[in-house]
Amino acid sequence: MQNKFRKAELWGVGIGAIIILGVLPAFNALVPETSVFHLSDFTINLYGKYLCYAVLAMSVDLLWGYTGLLSLGQCLFFALGGYAFGMHLMLLIGKLGQYHSDLPDFMVFLGYPALPLHWIPFRSFWFSVAAVVLVPGLLALVFGFLAFRSRIRGVYFSILTQALTYGACLMFFRNDFTFGGNNGLTDFKFILGQDIRSAATQRSLFIATGILVILTYVFCRWLTMTKFGKIQRAVRDSENRVLFSGYAAANFKLFVFVVSAIIASLAGALYVPQVGIINPSEMAPDKSLEAVVWVAVGGRGTLIGPIVGAIVVNALKSWATRAFPDLWLIILGAMFAIVVLFMPKGLVGLPKQLYSLFQRSATFLKGISAQRGNQAPLQAKETSNSPGDVIRTGRAD
Repeated sequence: MQNKFRKAELWGVGIGAIIILGVLPAFNALVPETSVFHLSDFTINLYGKYLCYAVLAMSVDLLWGYTGLLSLGQCLFFALGGYAFGMHLMLLIGKLGQYHSDLPDFMVFLGYPALPLHWIPFRSFWFSVAAVVLVPGLLALVFGFLAFRSRIRGVYFSILTQALTYGACLMFFRNDFTFGGNNGLTDFKFILGQDIRSAATQRSLFIATGILVILTYVFCRWLTMTKFGKIQRAVRDSENRVLFSGYAAANFKLFVFVVSAIIASLAGALYVPQVGIINPSEMAPDKSLEAVVWVAVGGRGTLIGPIVGAIVVNALKSWATRAFPDLWLIILGAMFAIVVLFMPKGLVGLPKQLYSLFQRSATFLKGISAQRGNQAPLQAKETSNSPGDVIRTGRAD
């Protein structure tokens, strides 16, 4: 059974890779706009955004579904990756901004005399890429070390991560924090010397995001299948037993927390050039709650479930916010309640759940049929012992 699942999983990953890396970009670049199979630039950009959310959801699942740590601040790391790469994109604008200055527009507007020192290294692309990995990783390392050393777990860990992202959100909203305040960073024009708004660039960013999705999935699947993954699930199920077995559970949790933060940050770095803006609202606590809903809807502890959940929920959001703009939050809450009450394994577990229900129903109906079959001979026997039969045979049974 396990081998069949692994084989089906490999087929699914292969087919998904072909669709994401080959079919969808080809439908955008090669199929004429008059064709029903053509994917518009807007659609390919929207799908790229969904894939970024899928990577974020996998980072939440690695932490929550496999380690039992419900973080309500995962979007903080997502936004930090976006800011780190967004700073590089802002410096590439040059004098093409609204104020024709070497400084970003928001700095000119706020009266900055010169570029702040911590912005200068972000002129380098590779420094920005390193910052995408190191800044969220170091923050997660320090925060996680303090939290896990103090043996904070359960709902207290969730509240603490929510407080962390809320505090960071308030800081980034300040204009004097040098990151654009309410408006954040926007109006990007170039990336690696290419026009960031061109169809070819957006298509390339979509492919890069697809590669990140596949690599993240393969890495997380490999990690959860190793001995580390077994201990990781043991920490989720019973941390005290892991401690009694001689393992340092805090070190395992810290490692997973840092890895999940880096994965979320990479997703944020690719999200920014595709969406064209990053502001403090992306790290607000409600965004992290939405990511938790994606994982729950798709299927916690499955890796493929968060991908499905992120895409389905955000596609539904894109439709509902146009059709029923005032009801989206109610729809989201109702969806989460339905999943928790009736679909504990999410969308990916629904086929197995329905099959199990079908088997139970078939067994129940078979039992009823067998019971009726056992009653029929008894009725026939009772009928054969009528008074007429006794007179004809001269005896009674």
